[in-house]
Amino acid sequence: MTVSQPIASEGARRKGRVVLLRHGQTAWSLSGQHTGKTDIPLTGEGRDQARKAGERLRRAFPDGFEPEYVYASPLKRAQDTARLAGFDRMTICDDLAEWDYGRAEGRTRQEVSRLAGREWNLWRDGTQALGSDMDGTWQDTLPSGEHVTVRNGPGETLNQVALRAGRLVARLEPLVDQGRQVLLVAHAHILRILTTQWLSLQADDACKFRLDTAHYSVLSQYKGNNVIETWNC
Repeated sequence: MTVSQPIASEGARRKGRVVLLRHGQTAWSLSGQHTGKTDIPLTGEGRDQARKAGERLRRAFPDGFEPEYVYASPLKRAQDTARLAGFDRMTICDDLAEWDYGRAEGRTRQEVSRLAGREWNLWRDGTQALGSDMDGTWQDTLPSGEHVTVRNGPGETLNQVALRAGRLVARLEPLVDQGRQVLLVAHAHILRILTTQWLSLQADDACKFRLDTAHYSVLSQYKGNNVIETWNC
């Protein structure tokens, strides 16, 4: 009599991975404006990038991703990227939202420095270095003609973002141990900060990881350590 192996044993033999997919191009990713909670859409180029990212992922992961292990940011640029890449079924994960840039939201680094009266760097100075005189609500017009509302307030500190990234890592590690293929579709800064937490690095080391629009990276385990398997593909 032939006895088949249980599904759990088959899954355990497969190497688990966490795949990080950044959303496609937006008008603000082109202009350099800080894009946190503002829910702006993909550009036409960004939508095309998302489709091509899906093609690359299907080649790299021919077995695909089970829908219960596909997670997306609550922001539409990430969700639209997931759908265009071929992942219609996803779980919305609030911890994957982009860094709330607060008083830097909708502004370039140069604009923030001018308003602050000194050179400002997000990774060095953080959102907390910006004064309440930069608070307010205003309208920005995208190149498409669409109007978006920008709200500037205190925002999140780097440590606050790292805390929610760490919560995600605690949820992801058991899935990787089980051999699951997990896909996270989100934003450059939260995915890079999550990577630092995966590697047990300082959160500000995230500035050393470049992650382009609609590119993916892969986190996994090797000889008992959490590692980067591939980056910015």
